Amino acid sequence: MRIRLAIRYTAISSIVLLIVMSASAILHIEKVQKVFTENSLQEADVLSEMILRDSHHLMLNDDRIHLQLMMEQIGRTPRVKRARILGKEGVVSFSMNKHEIGTALSETDESCSFCHLAGSKVLVDVPVKKRSRIFSDDSGTQYLSITRGIYNEPTCYTADCHAHSADEKKIGVLDLVISQGQMADLAHAHHNDVIVSTAIMLIVLSLCHYFLTRKYICSPIQGLLEQTQSLSGGDLTARVKTLSNDELGELGRSFNTMADNLAQAQVELKEWGNTLEQKVERRTAEMTDMQSQLLRSAKLASMGELVAGVAHEINNPLTGILMFASLSSKNPDIPQQVKDNLDLIVSETGRCAKIVRGLLEFARESIPTKKLDSINRIIELTLALVTQQTIFQDIAVDFRSSDGLPELEVDADQLQQVFFNMFINAGQAMPNGGLLTIITRLAEDGDVVEIIIEDSGAGISPENLDKIFDPFFSTKAQKGFGLGLSVSYGIIKNHGGRVEVNSREGEGTKFTISFPVEDSDSLSI
Repeated sequence: MRIRLAIRYTAISSIVLLIVMSASAILHIEKVQKVFTENSLQEADVLSEMILRDSHHLMLNDDRIHLQLMMEQIGRTPRVKRARILGKEGVVSFSMNKHEIGTALSETDESCSFCHLAGSKVLVDVPVKKRSRIFSDDSGTQYLSITRGIYNEPTCYTADCHAHSADEKKIGVLDLVISQGQMADLAHAHHNDVIVSTAIMLIVLSLCHYFLTRKYICSPIQGLLEQTQSLSGGDLTARVKTLSNDELGELGRSFNTMADNLAQAQVELKEWGNTLEQKVERRTAEMTDMQSQLLRSAKLASMGELVAGVAHEINNPLTGILMFASLSSKNPDIPQQVKDNLDLIVSETGRCAKIVRGLLEFARESIPTKKLDSINRIIELTLALVTQQTIFQDIAVDFRSSDGLPELEVDADQLQQVFFNMFINAGQAMPNGGLLTIITRLAEDGDVVEIIIEDSGAGISPENLDKIFDPFFSTKAQKGFGLGLSVSYGIIKNHGGRVEVNSREGEGTKFTISFPVEDSDSLSI
């Protein structure tokens, strides 16, 4: 494949190079041929000018003998094939060939035609290209024929011979034929040099193109193909070893990245298969937890409706009993025994009224009045109130607040009530002293603020752990009504937060409260 690709690519490139270089060589040869022709024409024109100048004085002196000798001498030059001077009637007056002297030429003869292009009218000052031509003889030798007019100058018609009148414009023609054999040989040699050099350059470029294509294109492609075949056969360790800094190298790096991803995907599939059962169990536990939370919320809602009705029904009779018992106990005329009984009625009725208020507070889902506030500030304010209680005399408080926590949209009074209930519960769980740890921090994802409240108290048994947020449930015998955590739970839920609890008997209890940073309604328990 690699050799076929290199040969095919080299053949296409060589054809293109051949066409371009051949066109360039042809243009170059034509240009050189044109230059050689123009140089030959210029040399022949200069030679004819020199002959006319040399013969001018001989003509003025009417020295025909020496003029004929000069023509014969010119004829001995190897390149000159013909040299003659024609009179105005086309008669050969002087020639290197004595036998043609005196012969007359017609107007259609090549030596006369340039002066008679427009019929019988004689032309003057004809351009050199129109009075010259190139032709070949039977042997193939090229010749340049050039004619030059001999014009009637003042020195001609004022000479002693008075051979011409002043009215004549042209008195003769110089006809000169020069061999182009030497010039043609030079041009031919130059053409051969151009052709040979073009062929050599084409061969060298084709060979270089072939070997460079094999090394820098075909070999990397062959290596990539081999590794691709290995990868398709299941060998996930197949990698391209040699990587260049070009497009093929980039392709190799992409292949290696793809192979790495395939290997990683296979590892992940194996791990997924190995841990699928564990993930199913974990997901089942999460769904069970969510279901229990939904049941708890539904139970709290139903309980709220029930206690609201009960509280309203018994609130009015309790108010009447409390009012009349208080008034009666202040009567000085009643016996002491009756007064003591009335005071007991007032005390117990007040306790009942307090329970009713707790019921109403639990049942009533008051809408929080939210504004931006600092969780750390609310906790510090709550601690200032709680630590004054007697139960905190032997309890150490460790508050670890994180700096830079974002402010949240919260109801500060309601959150203070939540923290107050939890701090009091923690203090009551440590009657012999202990450590209350409070930590505020931003979750790793940066979307949740977490508040951790942990005590070193007696802890909560596993069978009671799922009931602590239920109304009227309390682990403190004869202390409280079991509404504090239920009310706190509702406040946290209304702020879009969630609360989790972990506890072990004899080790303590840990509450984790989470509030969303951006939208306090985006999370639910």
